[in-house]
Amino acid sequence: MANRSTKTADRKLAQKLADTWEEAGRRSMIESQARKVVSDIYQMINASPLASPSVAEYMTRWLGQKKSEVRPITLRHYEDTISEFAKWLGSRAAEPMHGIHLQEIAAWRDQVAARSTASTANLKLKILRIMFMAAWRDGIILDNPPAKLKLLKTQPSIRRGFSPSELQALLKVVAGEWRGMVLLGLYTGQRLRDIATLTWAQIDAENRTIRFLTSKTSRRQMIPMVPVVSSYLAELPSSDDPTAAVFPSAAAIVRRNRATSALSGAFFGILVSAGLAQKRSDAGSNDGGQGRSGRRRQNELCFHSLRHSATTLLKMSGATEAVVRDIIGHESAVVSQHYTHVGIGDRRAALDKLAAIDLD
Repeated sequence: MANRSTKTADRKLAQKLADTWEEAGRRSMIESQARKVVSDIYQMINASPLASPSVAEYMTRWLGQKKSEVRPITLRHYEDTISEFAKWLGSRAAEPMHGIHLQEIAAWRDQVAARSTASTANLKLKILRIMFMAAWRDGIILDNPPAKLKLLKTQPSIRRGFSPSELQALLKVVAGEWRGMVLLGLYTGQRLRDIATLTWAQIDAENRTIRFLTSKTSRRQMIPMVPVVSSYLAELPSSDDPTAAVFPSAAAIVRRNRATSALSGAFFGILVSAGLAQKRSDAGSNDGGQGRSGRRRQNELCFHSLRHSATTLLKMSGATEAVVRDIIGHESAVVSQHYTHVGIGDRRAALDKLAAIDLD
């Protein structure tokens, strides 16, 4: 026998609540039935239904709030992760938020890790934690199930820059848009997304500079063009529309997929052609022969390796740490100090020295 306070002075309501509790106690209930009883009791006391949006409804609401709170690239990560989790839940996405179990989230996390990497799974789990924490703050759930899960153990990154001989091999096989993107990756140190979505409005041919608003850090940069980049861009058909993409095919892929994964896959194929990577055993996976169910194996080289190479080559050419960080876009106290001013002339001198390194 158990005693419970009805929290009301209304005798009739108190009796009704007591009867409801007593009836619930007489029978064995599954979880959904128990939640229905609690919901009914809440409505009796408060004269309004218990707020319990479905997972899908809350996802839509939460993403709508985030549009004005986070950077576009962060929002894309949120949207992609939430959409993926909703697909994993299937019909369960129509259930209330409080109906999602820790075991379900753990199974989804492990499934993500199995087909990609532990780092990717951890990032997606952190996004779920943020959303569930918001639901907890909104009073919709009593706790944050994803926060109870430990992050998976990750392996140290094996990514590195290209050696001079590897750059030579790469430059021998790249053509078309990819040649331009590789040259920009090497001689500006910028990321694949920012290069692939470059527009003609960002290029100042007269002053030989390129302006970037980096998608990851929203950092504004003006980077001088070395002669090899200027010559490549001068040979491309220009557009009367300043918002037109310099690399239309690459930009279209990024817009369509809302990510650079497809471009990264294409670049891996170029690495294979250059003899810098082993061909994947199964189309669409880099699994080392484990099949689609195996965990993806990380390759040492990727497009981001050009960023590492640019950093290394700039330092080899004698550029100061402040100049290197300013060009590549790494935030650092050495750059932000008011007495350290990295002008366009410093950047141009450093990049000209980089361009003078023999890669042919």
